[in-house]
Amino acid sequence: MTDAAPGYDPDFLATTVPAPGSDARLVRLDYTHFSVGLDPARRLAAWTAVNIDGAALVDVARGGDDWFLDPRLPEEQQTGPEVYARNDLDRGHLVRRRDPVWGEAAERANADTFCYTNAAPQAAGFNQSKELWLGLEDHLLTTTDAADVRVSVLTGCVFAEDDPGYRGTRIPRRFYKVAAWVEAGGLLSVGYLLDQSRQLDDVELGRAGEPLLGPYRTFQVPVGDVAALTGLDLGPLSAVDVAPAAGLRPGVPWRRLRSRADIVGIG
Repeated sequence: MTDAAPGYDPDFLATTVPAPGSDARLVRLDYTHFSVGLDPARRLAAWTAVNIDGAALVDVARGGDDWFLDPRLPEEQQTGPEVYARNDLDRGHLVRRRDPVWGEAAERANADTFCYTNAAPQAAGFNQSKELWLGLEDHLLTTTDAADVRVSVLTGCVFAEDDPGYRGTRIPRRFYKVAAWVEAGGLLSVGYLLDQSRQLDDVELGRAGEPLLGPYRTFQVPVGDVAALTGLDLGPLSAVDVAPAAGLRPGVPWRRLRSRADIVGIG
């Protein structure tokens, strides 16, 4: 399903939004309407970049969750099914399944999102929470669909040296998401950081029981902070961030999100 896929289009919006720039260790893999920057050492994606056309979204059935390894890479460079077996870790889509499912290639895009290079180990309660990862994805897609606008979304893992090791893979504690769109002729962006550190304590990686500080945390953060945490070059997006409207700037505590009403940005 991956051969000759068009991948992420940096000129999808009215202005150019390049895929994240980074060092040469990352392997770029193109799929239908999205691309992945895989870190072979971590066996997970440092970044994903997807184009969403709100006016052309298609309702395609999820199917049978037919996850597959990318044949273009050695299996040992990918986090495959063994990490997700017999535990409470989900195969968390980085590019959400519904995001690239638009236009004539919708069926192919749907299938491409089930490549393991587009997955990251996420505690089930984190991945499925309406108020966290899934809720944020719903907010972005619903707003895009309702307004028939185009949005480009970058999502990936925040790799840290102290991420817990598990079955040959270090499990990221944090994930980021940056959305970019054009409004009144100008490019805008918004950034989020999602933290599953406490939720991981309830998986086989740690202890059972309710985490002391709650199961997860979500923040709206300056896009520049995302770039600093990941070491990625996010091109023009830091300069067009809506964060100042939320009272956010580098060096100021991040805005904690507890519901969609707290979100400042698209929508």
